[in-house]
Amino acid sequence: MEMHPGDDMPMSNGRDHNSMKMHMSLYWGKDAIVLFSGWPKHSVGHYILAILFVFFLAIIAEVVSNKPNIKRGTNPIIGGLAQATFYVFRISLLYLVMLAVMSFNLGIFIAAVAGHTLGFFLAKSRALALANREQESSSDAQKV
Repeated sequence: MEMHPGDDMPMSNGRDHNSMKMHMSLYWGKDAIVLFSGWPKHSVGHYILAILFVFFLAIIAEVVSNKPNIKRGTNPIIGGLAQATFYVFRISLLYLVMLAVMSFNLGIFIAAVAGHTLGFFLAKSRALALANREQESSSDAQKV
């Protein structure tokens, strides 16, 4: 079978060789396969739901990526287990977002980038607010 740049790659399950086509270049449209076979079912409502799902998945992945540090004095084993748990959760979310983007659908791609951006903004603004609060507390303590 000869493939040319921009052609769709046929996928088969061994029985029907023309059942689905996988896009090999970026495209726009509701006819996407996102994470699960048959989802979003070629309807606009399900496509919007898939976009929102990827958007919130990317936000959660970014927020979890910027988790707070382990406090001093924590048992090393408990601290290591807590960090490993966060790591597994974070990597799982990031791989799901990556697999969704591999649908090559522009709507899904934009949702993933926007979700990562908003999640990064939320996490960093929270960290900055905490740092400012700590700085104010230490400056108030020095005045007394």
